[in-house]
Amino acid sequence: MKKTLEHPAPAATPDATRRDFVRLAGAGAAALSTLAANKAWAAPAATPRLRVGFVSPRTGPLAEFGRSDPFVIDLVRQRTGGRLRVGDTTYELDILDRDSQSDPTRATQLAKQLINDEAIDLMLATSTPEVVNPVADACEAAGVPCLSTVDPWESWYFGRGAKPGQPSPFKWTYHFSFGVQQFADMYLSSWKLLPTNRKVGVLYPNDADGNAMREHIVPTLRKGGFTVIDPGAYQDGTTDFSAQIARFKSAGVQILTGVPLPNDFITFLRQAAQQGLARRLRIVQPAKFGGFPSDVEALGELGLRVASNADWSPAFPYVSPVAGIGGRQLADAYEKATGRQWTQQVGATLALFDAGVAALKNSATPKDKTALAAAMKVLDVVTTVGRVNFPGGPVPNVAVTPVVGTQWVKARPGSRYKLDFVTVEHADDPRVRIQARLVPYGRQQA
Repeated sequence: MKKTLEHPAPAATPDATRRDFVRLAGAGAAALSTLAANKAWAAPAATPRLRVGFVSPRTGPLAEFGRSDPFVIDLVRQRTGGRLRVGDTTYELDILDRDSQSDPTRATQLAKQLINDEAIDLMLATSTPEVVNPVADACEAAGVPCLSTVDPWESWYFGRGAKPGQPSPFKWTYHFSFGVQQFADMYLSSWKLLPTNRKVGVLYPNDADGNAMREHIVPTLRKGGFTVIDPGAYQDGTTDFSAQIARFKSAGVQILTGVPLPNDFITFLRQAAQQGLARRLRIVQPAKFGGFPSDVEALGELGLRVASNADWSPAFPYVSPVAGIGGRQLADAYEKATGRQWTQQVGATLALFDAGVAALKNSATPKDKTALAAAMKVLDVVTTVGRVNFPGGPVPNVAVTPVVGTQWVKARPGSRYKLDFVTVEHADDPRVRIQARLVPYGRQQA
């Protein structure tokens, strides 16, 4: 039987080897390309981020304004879950909060760092011209949208260079707050609640608030039938108020107001008590001082029956669209979380986030700075402090919010706090509930 011989496979030629290599390499590349495409299709897209800067005074002489801010920021983060849905897009919401230390220079530095290093989409700022104005100026210069509050709007608008009757010089910065007219209305309404000789002593320092109040509020008080005794501007940090006290005593002043820094007013009122002025006063109602329990408690008995003002309190009926709570519920949540008595800044800071979030949503494209600034220009939203209506503002870039008259009285029996901060007047917003009658200040000094 013959064996069948197997023919060996033909030897590979160089050309064949080259063709096979090219074919295999092409197939491998195609496979890798398909795999990469499949992985790209399967991997979730990165969630876009909105970065919001926030500047307020946590330390320094204005620290009481910022004391409640960490609570509010935590509340906003909790209620939003750290995300914000705008149209069909959900964004991660980063809040980058900073302490100005009550220093305008530091406020400017922080604003520039947030703008240049953190690439924020929106800036929020609150509490006095010493914080708000320099932050707004930095944003205006950099073309970054900024929304701010708790700074008399005249101090913010005219104090930054705007001129009456001329177009607004601001494109990127917007502000909602009370103004001198709100204070004037509140004072005129409050001071009619008690009989006095209608002689008013004013403490207006040489700063943005003092200069704005002197220019805009004194004529209104005089027109309202009150005699205004103004001993002149003084420097913040003054330690001797003997000249002012002597002027007030010789004029027979029975009403005292002004916008002194808290520590300056404590110094003034202690000296006024020592020099026999305090017991003659029927109404003591400064602005900038008296908004926080610690300020008034620092005066001891002299703090009792100091009248003040509030841009928010549990008597306000409005609910935060961001947090879903307001009024007494918000105050209770703050006291439970911190162990401290509520302050009006809780509602004011939350209102800033209410308005900021509304602007981000209304812009449709919140990372487009031009669109965001345009959304602020037409913003009209109800916040914790009431309606914020930029189209209805007194000047461009400004919306006005109310101020109501208040007074510090002995706390009710069983209260864990020494004093209650009650609403005594609501001419600027009748929806705010009146809680008590205004009582004379000097009675306890007699």
